[in-house]
Amino acid sequence: MNLNNKTILITAIDEFIGLRAAELAIAQGMKVKGIQSSSVQDQTLKNLGVEIIVGSITDEKIAQRACQGVDIILHTAQLAEEAGELKPFREINVGGTLNIAKAAKQAGVKTFLHLSTVLVYGFNYANQITETGTVASDNNPYCQTKIEAEIEVLKLNSPPDFGVIIIRAGDVYGPGSLPWIVRPVLMMRQKLFAYANDGKGVMNHLYVDNLIDAIFLAIEKEAYGEIFNVTDGEETSWKDYFIHLAAMEGLPAPMSLPKEEMKLFLRVRNQGQKLFRKKADILPESVDFMSRLYPYSIAKATNILNYKPKVDLEEGMKRTHQWLQKTDIQKLMK
Repeated sequence: MNLNNKTILITAIDEFIGLRAAELAIAQGMKVKGIQSSSVQDQTLKNLGVEIIVGSITDEKIAQRACQGVDIILHTAQLAEEAGELKPFREINVGGTLNIAKAAKQAGVKTFLHLSTVLVYGFNYANQITETGTVASDNNPYCQTKIEAEIEVLKLNSPPDFGVIIIRAGDVYGPGSLPWIVRPVLMMRQKLFAYANDGKGVMNHLYVDNLIDAIFLAIEKEAYGEIFNVTDGEETSWKDYFIHLAAMEGLPAPMSLPKEEMKLFLRVRNQGQKLFRKKADILPESVDFMSRLYPYSIAKATNILNYKPKVDLEEGMKRTHQWLQKTDIQKLMK
């Protein structure tokens, strides 16, 4: 598929990945529409002339309206928190995904790309796990509902009329990334950040532009019915990643704590935040996310899509640092 002059609808267009996807889609000559839940329009999107529809992805009328006249849907909207009640995760990650996908199919949209996550493999997966590897929720509502969403949306795959592609993204970082840039940097500035178990294991980082490159390659190749793991393909330890992040900001290297001790510290911290009616800034369950041991295989994306990450960690951190220097990241957490 030639992407030039195609109309793409991006869900959660005002968030980190959606916003960058909009910029890069327009740079490729595409027309962009977007769904966002907030009524506040991002200035970048305004300047780009993107057509914005305000509403929830769980709203049938919003979905039907948004899908009209669209060739491609990039579905990035999700509830992405480390823990919580299962119901809201299921409503958004499964119900919202199905709502958009069904509306798209009904409207004659040709391509539906669902942004999933490598966390469908859970926290205790095999080294270099491939797309045929066992998925596992490990009793986590985010992992569980992302697995469910993949299963349900693939049932709708019926090319050439309606093709579904799934990208299982690694740990996406870059300007605007809350879990891998904003939150760690804010905690480092307060000397509250630590990594678990000496930072052993692999941080499967994925620079946002590399992710969007992979997305566009999958759409161009019309890789319908396929699932792809996508990371930067670098085996960077958690320790190296967070030390790099601290050094970039001119901050001291973070300390290490045993995994269970770190979880206990965060539980106590969260209880204190509740007493003062503050939203928890980092949950104990985040330690599981930040102590995964192994890399994921990206061989399938490399072989089928000819995916080659263009931005390495050094360059990605450089671009992120430039953004941090001109951004009040405290405001992003409100």
